[in-house]
Amino acid sequence: MSERKNLCVFVALHPSDGQLAAQLGEQEALHAAERCANRIERALAAHSGQILVAETDTTVAVFERCDSAVLAASDALQRIHGLPPLRGARQPVRIGLHYGVVDLDGVRTAGEGITLATQIGNLCEPEQALASAAVTMLLGGAARALLGTRALGGPAFTRLGVQVFSIGLRSPLITSIPAAARVSQRLRLRHQQDVLFVEEHRPVLLLGRELGNDITIMDPRASRQHARIERRREGFVLFDQSTNGTFITLDNEAERCIKQDRIVLNGQGRIGCGFSANEVERDLVFFDIV
Repeated sequence: MSERKNLCVFVALHPSDGQLAAQLGEQEALHAAERCANRIERALAAHSGQILVAETDTTVAVFERCDSAVLAASDALQRIHGLPPLRGARQPVRIGLHYGVVDLDGVRTAGEGITLATQIGNLCEPEQALASAAVTMLLGGAARALLGTRALGGPAFTRLGVQVFSIGLRSPLITSIPAAARVSQRLRLRHQQDVLFVEEHRPVLLLGRELGNDITIMDPRASRQHARIERRREGFVLFDQSTNGTFITLDNEAERCIKQDRIVLNGQGRIGCGFSANEVERDLVFFDIV
């Protein structure tokens, strides 16, 4: 007999896709996907998730509490980030969370909760976890601190019809990580008169032309959702998701343009959203690690 329940659904997509197979070969790509799935299953077990589907390229689990699901997603990303790169490639895992109806009949799983969590997972970038607003409304303090302060924007999220928030990583100051490799506590960003921090209590920060971003860039060369900065195991990572690219200077190094890619922000420098960071421009963002 089928049972219908409201649960928090966790869907992890970790395919050994064509690009990974081209870099590693089919067998090694398959092994990488299996290793990723193992890390996800360990994170789920650590937070009392009930696994419904465990396949090579997909893992589906449910939680009674949304807090546990968000912590499991953050933990899974943390474990996967700890895996060594394979010839420069990383496992393209994507994790979607949604709180909704799940049909459980012992043979198959279905329902709006699983459908929407899967759709959210498909909107993720590699190594990203996203949660719907239905999840965020049921969170307590510890888990809520892992979410970005603003919903993500763009045509794909508009078509989805629900607000979606990025999930950051838990505090990476773990004793097993060498002191030299630990993430500093805070990344300070200065934009015009505003000073903001990426830190444990705000692990994700959004930059772009839309007013809903944490840092609003008025320059027309900036995209509406231009870039995001996440506090991760390897440091403070900027992800570009723009049309014109993000220009970055790090200390005294030559300027770099990141387009649909990512970069770890070390030391201090400047960020130009769609324009050179060497320009005398009021919309420059200055950063340093404090």
